[in-house]
Amino acid sequence: MSILGLITARGGSKGIPRKNIVDLGGKPLIAWTIEAAQQSQSIDRVLVSTDDEEIADVARSSGAEVPFMRPENLARDGSAHIPVIQHALQWIEQDEGALPDFACLLQPTSPFRTARHIDAAVQLLHEKKADAVVSICEAETHPFLTRKIDEEGRLQPFMSIPSGYLRRQDFPPAYEINGAIYLCRSRIVLERGTLLPEKTGAFVMDEKASLDIDTPDDLERARSALRVL
Repeated sequence: MSILGLITARGGSKGIPRKNIVDLGGKPLIAWTIEAAQQSQSIDRVLVSTDDEEIADVARSSGAEVPFMRPENLARDGSAHIPVIQHALQWIEQDEGALPDFACLLQPTSPFRTARHIDAAVQLLHEKKADAVVSICEAETHPFLTRKIDEEGRLQPFMSIPSGYLRRQDFPPAYEINGAIYLCRSRIVLERGTLLPEKTGAFVMDEKASLDIDTPDDLERARSALRVL
């Protein structure tokens, strides 16, 4: 079974300028993910999809392949991930004549996801005989505590919840996708345009490993975490 480690890193970033190559612990942010993929026993090759020459240079110097530059129309603020992954897979199929069995999307904004996490997710894929595995973590806000406002301006439960008072410790476990690992059959991504097919396994990660860097505050939390190690 062949697995492509695909790291997506566009040049534009509003919250943190040049986010994907900002310094974290003495190395560019993207280098953390490249190293994790390289150290994984499951990933066969590590490829970076970017539209930015500086990011491409940093990625190559960190040991990743950058065999093409991402088209501008796939590198905008609103660009979705699925077309970016499809573009990379189509490039591989057309240039090399074969597809990897699985694509493993590894976003550079998850620096504390390690090779151990990647290998454990692949192991789960085997155990569950799944078509995909996605990493999750405990939800920061439980769905029972979320609300919506109806057309009359009244507060309503966002979802159906059991009647009566429930203590927080009695809530059923709730999880959210943390963005660190998306592992899926390449053909499913290409033909069905999803990373979440019906047979998707859930790989649970802890809060620290799930840290996603999107804002300056997230970056400072990551730097603080490194200082206490």
